[in-house]
Amino acid sequence: MWLRFTGLVFATIFAVFILVTLIWFALFELNMIQVDPRDKPAPIVVFALGSLLLGTVIALYVGKLIVRPVQNIGNAFDELSKGNFEVKVPENEQITEIREMAQRFNAMTYDLSHIETLRSDFVANVSHEFKTPIASIEGYATLLQNHNLSQEKHDRYVEKILENSRRLTNLSDNILMLSKLENQEMVLGKTEYRLDEQIRKCILMLENKWTAKNIEFDLELPRQIYYGSESFLERVWSNILDNAIKHSPVGGVIHVGILQTNTQFTVTVADHGDGMTEEVKKHIFEKFYQGDSSRKAEGNGLGLALVKRIVELCKGTVTVESSPGRGAKFFVALPKTIE
Repeated sequence: MWLRFTGLVFATIFAVFILVTLIWFALFELNMIQVDPRDKPAPIVVFALGSLLLGTVIALYVGKLIVRPVQNIGNAFDELSKGNFEVKVPENEQITEIREMAQRFNAMTYDLSHIETLRSDFVANVSHEFKTPIASIEGYATLLQNHNLSQEKHDRYVEKILENSRRLTNLSDNILMLSKLENQEMVLGKTEYRLDEQIRKCILMLENKWTAKNIEFDLELPRQIYYGSESFLERVWSNILDNAIKHSPVGGVIHVGILQTNTQFTVTVADHGDGMTEEVKKHIFEKFYQGDSSRKAEGNGLGLALVKRIVELCKGTVTVESSPGRGAKFFVALPKTIE
């Protein structure tokens, strides 16, 4: 690139030199310029030397100004192709276009480095989440090979195997669903249905969980018609309600309501559990994140990540208010009409 640019500069200056020389001799032959014949070549020599000097200066200056930054970016792309996402290029160039190119390149490498980190963490988390129940299934299956087991132990081991099998199935379903949603940009299969009735059905589907903890529900669910994906929203309410049940104390109360405005409605789910710190709230919607490690066996950290993605596809928002010892309150705001 440097050689091509230098050649282009000198070729341009040489062409100008030839043109000026021809004009000079033409004017001299036409007696339009009075010059001693012995001094006839002198201006040409001066002009030639001046052209060489000017060409060298221009080539060096412009080469430093343009060619070097472009070469730096080219070298940075080579490093990027090798997997080095920490490579940076200087952003203090004088030419605006090159400076903006450098800024965009650095922004791209920053995003790619974070994507690579997320990918590595995702693979590590998936591996761990699969490894734990598989190891448990293998362990209990090995114990079942003992023909001297009591019926009580036999039944308990079988139940543990079934429990971990269900956990693997749920994990696989959530990973596949999340992968599908992350590559989807619009909601398909929309219908008009009663949202309040859907939330009530989700509560009944989780009856075995909340009755085991003697939890009561305080419902404020006025009639609400919604046009959207019924299956998608069912996952949202099921995951948020399951999360509230999981973190509610025995004998607690969960409040569920629908608030309406002219343009949207907001579903609220509030529990009176242990609540969350600010640090937990920052990461609550991230994949595989579980703020309470004591309940790790009860989930896989994908439920709220699914909630967030589904709500985003529905052009809505999901937020949470919580503090330690004061429970958590989730707000799912959805527009009344979706294009």
